[in-house]
Amino acid sequence: MDKISKDKQYTTREGSEVRIYATEEVGLYPIHGAIKRSEGWISASWGSSGYVVSPCREMPDDLIEVKPRMKVERWVVVYGNGEVNTLKTPPVPGSYGRFAIKHIVFEVEEGEGLDAV
Repeated sequence: MDKISKDKQYTTREGSEVRIYATEEVGLYPIHGAIKRSEGWISASWGSSGYVVSPCREMPDDLIEVKPRMKVERWVVVYGNGEVNTLKTPPVPGSYGRFAIKHIVFEVEEGEGLDAV
């Protein structure tokens, strides 16, 4: 996991909302914040990498970074000769040899490597 930052958004591993208050303390648990529970906000602290116990043992309250999501649109074009092409913009109407077009809309986390799609 990247360095924990007050500028990023986190949840716990089990999906609870988290607020980070301090990231530069010293000691075994230098990250301080709170976890939202049904009864309200509960104070919590984590190791420098966001783990409650250690990186070797996953726990429900470990920090998980929430990355921004983005909507992606693509057009998959299948031609009569079996060739398949993926386009970032709609194909020109009446293109020769087209067999089928499928418009796909999906969400991905920022940085999932969609340059090739």
